[in-house]
Amino acid sequence: MFRHDYSACVHKVPADSKRLGIVHILNGSGGICTIMKKEIIINSTANEHRIAILEDGRLAELFVETPGKDRNVGDIYLGKVAKVMHGIRAAFIDIGLQQDAFLHFSDIGSSQQDYNVLFEDDDDDEEEQTDNPAVSPASDSNGGNGTAVASIPAVAVQPQRETRPESRQENRHQRNREPEVDLQKGQQILVQITKEPVGKKGVRVRSEVSLPGRFLVLLPYVGKVGVSKKLTNFKEKRRLRRLVRSLMPPEFGAIIRTVAEGKGEDMIKQDLEELMRVWRNIEKAVKEGQAPMLLYKDMNTTSSVIRDLFSADVQKVVVDDKKLFKDIRGYVQWMSPDMLNRLDQYKERGPIFDKFGVEKDIQTLMSRKVWLKSGGYVFVEKTEAMTVIDVNSGRYAAKREQELNSLRTNLEAAREICRQIRLRDIGGLIIIDFIDLEEEKNKKKVYDEMKKELRRDRAKVTVLPMTEFGLVQMTRQRIRQNVLMSFSEACPTCGGTGLVQSKSATMNQVERWVRRFKAESREFRLELHVNPLLAEYLKHGTISRMTKMMFKFFVRIKLVSDQAVPVDEFRFISVKQKKDITEQYKV
Repeated sequence: MFRHDYSACVHKVPADSKRLGIVHILNGSGGICTIMKKEIIINSTANEHRIAILEDGRLAELFVETPGKDRNVGDIYLGKVAKVMHGIRAAFIDIGLQQDAFLHFSDIGSSQQDYNVLFEDDDDDEEEQTDNPAVSPASDSNGGNGTAVASIPAVAVQPQRETRPESRQENRHQRNREPEVDLQKGQQILVQITKEPVGKKGVRVRSEVSLPGRFLVLLPYVGKVGVSKKLTNFKEKRRLRRLVRSLMPPEFGAIIRTVAEGKGEDMIKQDLEELMRVWRNIEKAVKEGQAPMLLYKDMNTTSSVIRDLFSADVQKVVVDDKKLFKDIRGYVQWMSPDMLNRLDQYKERGPIFDKFGVEKDIQTLMSRKVWLKSGGYVFVEKTEAMTVIDVNSGRYAAKREQELNSLRTNLEAAREICRQIRLRDIGGLIIIDFIDLEEEKNKKKVYDEMKKELRRDRAKVTVLPMTEFGLVQMTRQRIRQNVLMSFSEACPTCGGTGLVQSKSATMNQVERWVRRFKAESREFRLELHVNPLLAEYLKHGTISRMTKMMFKFFVRIKLVSDQAVPVDEFRFISVKQKKDITEQYKV
């Protein structure tokens, strides 16, 4: 998205802008800036809520909320330390979920950390020093303020001593040192979820909590006020910071969110009072409760999207559920009455996602291959350690020289890959194999295109220049599960690998089993239960494979077709013993 100072721009809207849904702005130098059209489309049914973020009419992000898969990022728990593992500098916290939460020592007790890992659209801004130093939960426990958190200190943080100017180098090293951690098994600790469970890994948590509101993010026991980096007006930032500091209770801090721009004292004060009420309830629950227990449940996906993403750059929010529309309207009426005209209820008979072309884009999520307009395609493959993306020229074979062909395909692929990464919400390590380029300037063009497209991403992304092998390495912040997990589950036959053992290989396993059986047993009557596909393979031919095996080992086998048996497995039943003896003669 372009970040310009539009105050000096002259608006000029071409005749076809309404049809295209695009706003053009003529800047002072005569150049035309195009502002992206952004929409939020919400489809609600009894079984799921789907929220689509459209950019220029194309699906950019998708959120899915289904029963049994509730959003838990931002939830606050009173947990109990189940295990401390100094070798990996981490602890496992029992918070009452199926798997213990993972708490890394770097996520404990440092009030200077980036709180916005929880709140994706805002970043803490650098600010001038305040009179009150930042207060961590641990140092607060020694301060005697009588709060509930003071009774469950998480860590012992080394106090930061004042130093003379000539010892700044020593002070810098001291600030970079990780805090000393003193966690004991069974100790109670306040934690907040920062990442949802992925695969067999449990949730990830941190010990310093924060509460998101519409205009503020409350930071208990921090004592500093930051402003979103997306707020670029210096005077407005200064006004908001002074206003929030005048309202903030002692030893509490906050991050001022982007949507607070232009808001008056009454609205911000009301938001702060609501956050403080929630925090006092959490403190009360800690005093009266016993770990593990849930202290605070963050908003559901739909509400959090409206709270966090319904900003000035969103032209329209369309909802197809009457009750949900009324709820959102009531919230917007309080939060930003001037934005009510952007909220619409969808009343047509056809599905809302069909109307806006979202359903077609969702279908591409299920495919590993994504076609490009030029005829090339990208192939997305998820592994245990990383996501690998391959770029291929496909049908694109223009008459131009090879280097130019490769560059054009790579540039188009770079744009589509950045879109797919956001759309699928791919996190962790990502390796992209572009088509080989000879010239360094062309490699830089692809890298610059990647960086430009990734500016739209709200998650934190680090991307490295293209290597001599044509690879681009990047990491992307993972907060929730890949969106594919909401639509799919591992195949019960292949276990998610996409491959199953061949029929001939399974047939050879059956034959080796029978050989071991005959070597150790005197029985000669068996029942063989296999998948119908394998049964057909065994019975095929004038003299079937099954018949040949029975003559070879002098054993009578009754073949039973069983749909419940996986295609690459088999079950042997002893007729004499009337029980399954498969495992008895397996290797």
